[in-house]
Amino acid sequence: MKEVKQALVNFNWSSFNDETCLMMINIFDKTKSGCINVYGFSALWKFIQQWKTLFQQYNRDHSELQQALSQIGYNPSSPSFWSLATAHTANPPMQLDRFIQLCTQRQVLMETFREKDTLSFEDFVTVTASWMLYPTHLWRMHQGPFLAS
Repeated sequence: MKEVKQALVNFNWSSFNDETCLMMINIFDKTKSGCINVYGFSALWKFIQQWKTLFQQYNRDHSELQQALSQIGYNPSSPSFWSLATAHTANPPMQLDRFIQLCTQRQVLMETFREKDTLSFEDFVTVTASWMLYPTHLWRMHQGPFLAS
């Protein structure tokens, strides 16, 4: 991950965050070894350049992000979107790494939802985002009835 992180920087010259780097390595790691080879990195680089182009096109003064997200099929006015986005924007304005992470996570959520499809996508994202923001819910949920109060 160290090499990937050194190669990827935001527009303000900060390194991509660890979460985004790890997520992208997992996407492009075809052997599931936790590493990517030169071909995987080449695919990763193309992936980032596509997101970078969209991000730059709409985020000239950090106010057009909603427009960019609408362009790729998101509903940035929905509460579920803002639940997910809040997890990625602790320090506005949103940087490229967080934008890529948000968009990619949304794609994964959408694919997972389509597989299960028993509730509305908005409800699914709201529940998932709340668990991402408050991971103690997951911990408590897995403790079962034996959790001491």
